[in-house]
Amino acid sequence: MEAHFTEWLNLGIRWIHMITGIAWIGASFYFVWLENNLDRRNPREGLAGDLWAIHGGGIYHLEKYKLAPPKMPENLHWFKWEAYFTWLSGVALLLVVYYLNPSLYLVKPGVDLAPAAAIAIGLGSMAVSYLIYHLLCDSPLGKRPALLGAVLFVLIIAAAWGFSQVFSGRAAYIHVGAIIGTIMVGNVFFTIMPAQRALVKAIETNTTPDPLLPAKGLLRSRHNNYFTLPVLFIMISNHFPSTYGSHYNWLILAGIAVLAVLVRHYFNTRHASQRFAWTLPVAALGMICLAYVTAPKPPAVVATPLAQAEQAATASEQAPSTAATERPAATQADGTRFAQVEKVIHERCTVCHSANPSSPMFSAAPAGFMLDTPAQMQAQAAKIQAQAVASQIMPLGNITQMTQDERDLIGRWIAEGAHIAR
Repeated sequence: MEAHFTEWLNLGIRWIHMITGIAWIGASFYFVWLENNLDRRNPREGLAGDLWAIHGGGIYHLEKYKLAPPKMPENLHWFKWEAYFTWLSGVALLLVVYYLNPSLYLVKPGVDLAPAAAIAIGLGSMAVSYLIYHLLCDSPLGKRPALLGAVLFVLIIAAAWGFSQVFSGRAAYIHVGAIIGTIMVGNVFFTIMPAQRALVKAIETNTTPDPLLPAKGLLRSRHNNYFTLPVLFIMISNHFPSTYGSHYNWLILAGIAVLAVLVRHYFNTRHASQRFAWTLPVAALGMICLAYVTAPKPPAVVATPLAQAEQAATASEQAPSTAATERPAATQADGTRFAQVEKVIHERCTVCHSANPSSPMFSAAPAGFMLDTPAQMQAQAAKIQAQAVASQIMPLGNITQMTQDERDLIGRWIAEGAHIAR
């Protein structure tokens, strides 16, 4: 019952996170598009530009003031709660998915790190990262956007590398996303909203608004816009073990982040010209290259001590049988090897991946991935190779203590064709 409750708690929070995230990112994309597409030719006095648009069967006319209108409108719409609830639900997901079971989901197998220390690293990194970001933006570096962006990129990828040394691949990626998300919501709470409030107050008190505050808010809003696509990738990354499960997962994340920023830059600038159209084919080619370099290498069929022992046992058991010695050697080896493979999978994998998991953490097989029968094991051989042999991200936290010899055994069985003949 506890596993069932946790699953639905996870679902509910994740659903809220997705809904509010869509609202936040959608508003961010729209207002950047709006800013970039204003008609700034001969604007009316006091305006920075205007824009005509059609949507949903209606025609809209939008105007942007250089600073503010002479008089505040009766109804003024603010955009902030989408950001706040996206961040709050994201932190709640961290608590439910990673911090309730830090030994399983958070800490990297083989790393001697206390769960409390791992949680402290995760939470502390978010606060420290925003502080560093804020100081950099307010420093002279903030007046050089391109250089600031490069420095921020290096620092974020350095954090990804650091996380990968102590956290599981999934947890490392998610915590990079948490850092970026914290920076984004910090921009809204500490910079963008205060600038907007100061602007409204200046209008209400009939004083001249400070133009520096809206300019600073616009810069942070643009940062948030470029952060969105890398964050969206991180949100879905746990479905793709070839990325976070790689030994060089932090470099893969860096590559995907660069490609995402290039794509975002094209859409941010295409209103003015098509001079950044090259970013789209470059991004596509980059993804193909990443897919190639992350492709799992087929395991070599080598005679490890465990394999030699199996072969010796096979020869000893089958020597007295004339019928057995007349069978093709490959069939004997495959049959014997599968018996060993089946035993390992039942001991190490079906604790969770079963129609009726014996693990108290799951009420059903995760993602419907079951390994109860030989046919299921054979059908899922490619996924077993990717997650238990190549990336070794399964079992989660290596909770069932699968050994390297056992992983090698499964790898050889798959390399030889994943036969299940007995």
